[in-house]
Amino acid sequence: MPASKREQLLATAERLFYEQGFHATGIDRVVAAAGVVRMTLYNHFASKEALVAAVLQVRHARFIASLEAATASAPPGQVTTALVDAHARWLEGDSQHGCIMVKAMGEFAEHSAEIHAIATTAKADLLARLEAAVARDGLDHHASLARHLFMVLEGSNTAVALWGVKTALADTRAVIDTLLAAARSEAP
Repeated sequence: MPASKREQLLATAERLFYEQGFHATGIDRVVAAAGVVRMTLYNHFASKEALVAAVLQVRHARFIASLEAATASAPPGQVTTALVDAHARWLEGDSQHGCIMVKAMGEFAEHSAEIHAIATTAKADLLARLEAAVARDGLDHHASLARHLFMVLEGSNTAVALWGVKTALADTRAVIDTLLAAARSEAP
């Protein structure tokens, strides 16, 4: 079944915004690449800012769904590792050029409080999921573990663009494993 015009616009806009930047990608470029007319875009999104907001929300929902799928059946002691592995798969398949949320924070910090808030909320959501994973693994006695893991995962978002997926993910995994081993050795 063909994608709806709205889905087509979202997928096209996501790709273009991610590859070329939000401000560098005009509405005309989005509608041309999506194969629709400008009015179709405005029938679904009131403005370019509304399109950007929808792209970020849909992308984040896909990311979170991938984390939830990975952690839902993970046994205690393996939840954090399952989340880290899901994050790695996301970087391999969907985010090899850095994080779109960080790009949005950078491009919209001065231009749109709403877009900036969507991106920062997405980051807070990842931290909350790390906190929940750490708790399910019985490692929440280590107060800063989730924040440290978050820092490593966020670093991996940049490292994939610098060093490539294989090297960045191997280094990410080494640091994560070290942090988890240290937290496990400090168990009460």
